[in-house]
Amino acid sequence: MWEWMVFVGIMAVGQFSPGPDMVLLTRTSLAEGRMAGCWTAIGIASGLGLHATVAVAGVASLMAQGGLVEMVIRCLAAVYLTWLAFQLIRSAMRASEVDFAPVKQISGGSRLGYWKRGFLCNLLNPKVAVFLAGVTAPFLVNHSGWQWPLALWCTIVFEGALLWCLWVCLLQQPTVKKTYQRKAKWFDLVFGVVLFLIAVILVWGFFA
Repeated sequence: MWEWMVFVGIMAVGQFSPGPDMVLLTRTSLAEGRMAGCWTAIGIASGLGLHATVAVAGVASLMAQGGLVEMVIRCLAAVYLTWLAFQLIRSAMRASEVDFAPVKQISGGSRLGYWKRGFLCNLLNPKVAVFLAGVTAPFLVNHSGWQWPLALWCTIVFEGALLWCLWVCLLQQPTVKKTYQRKAKWFDLVFGVVLFLIAVILVWGFFA
């Protein structure tokens, strides 16, 4: 249970770390309202579901082989997480405020249009699958069967959809927007440190 709770916490911080999805969702919510934001969030979660399927299923299959294959997967994941952590920490140190200028209306105002906007934003970002593969790798160690990978997949998709929709509702309050603009860099900083620690644990766990 504790392992799942740690995973939930890591994914929550990652989902609120400023990036293409978060910027699009925030801009859409502020410029076009709650309905537009929620359908954009559902679209992002839909794209995330496809990325999560590839990442979780692929990593679970490779990790099950053990031996050299498992060691290579661990090392590659650790290298990527370390690089990502460095990028996030450096970005946080240099950042001031995130610019959430109103996004240009491109969907015609339909629910399908907002969903498609979010779906394509997430789906066309190949780094999402790589990131998910790196983050899920430590949590797939010493787990067999399909139940645990499925639990991680559900956590990624449904936690994302829920938290993003809640974020949309909170953004209807002007004070929340201003606070997030000032504190956005701290999400990057915290997430960067967490990812670096995961990378260390991932490699240490294999050789320990």
